[in-house]
Amino acid sequence: MAALQQTPITFQSRSPPSTQIIARRTTNLSFSGGFKSLKLPKITVKVAGRPRRHGARMADSAAGSYANALAEVANSNGTLEATSADMEKVEKFFSDSEVFYFFSNPTVDIAKKRDVLDEIISSSNLQPHTSNFLNILVDMKRIDLISEILKEFEIAYNKLTDTELVIVTSVVQLGSQHLAQIAKGVQKLTGSKNVRIKTVIDESLVAGFTIRYGSGASKLIDMSVKKQLEEIAAQLDLGDVQLAV
Repeated sequence: MAALQQTPITFQSRSPPSTQIIARRTTNLSFSGGFKSLKLPKITVKVAGRPRRHGARMADSAAGSYANALAEVANSNGTLEATSADMEKVEKFFSDSEVFYFFSNPTVDIAKKRDVLDEIISSSNLQPHTSNFLNILVDMKRIDLISEILKEFEIAYNKLTDTELVIVTSVVQLGSQHLAQIAKGVQKLTGSKNVRIKTVIDESLVAGFTIRYGSGASKLIDMSVKKQLEEIAAQLDLGDVQLAV
């Protein structure tokens, strides 16, 4: 298994050698997610010297560094699975466009962002190192990379656990028995120790399903009716003619 790259990110208190606990007043802010107003002390953390990065490629590199650092911490303390579950909770919160805009907006005061983040942490019961990690992103003004970090963390998690990510797209939700059969089939193809399935609904497929796996979901097994209709149209040289079903 390939070792994760070294990163300059460290988790440490601002007041060594003892950990400094700082309690802050919670600001009541309203979001569609309906966060509860709770007061939560947190451990302040910092990131060791982050160089300036420019452009999409450097942003991807930064996201990978943060994600790998979190994965390494979680793996070293035996909480990789729980941290992965934390990341799923974080993804749900930041999938709300209003929440994402609030945190990525540079005109919003950092103190207000910390207060809302405390509410998210409290309502989600996130682990301490996950909470500290999110505070790092806010303090270092890198929270706008959260989507890329979540993707990179999933890649790191899959490498550490020898897990093959499979994306199954269908018109309707497939049953657990069918998904289990797909998982076994992909496991046989790839030889991976574990298979993790994500499902996507796409009514344009008409019927059937598609399976994507491999690095960057580069490999495709297309069992959809849409694909069959496209092949028929190509054979009959129908061009852009739409087939009614």
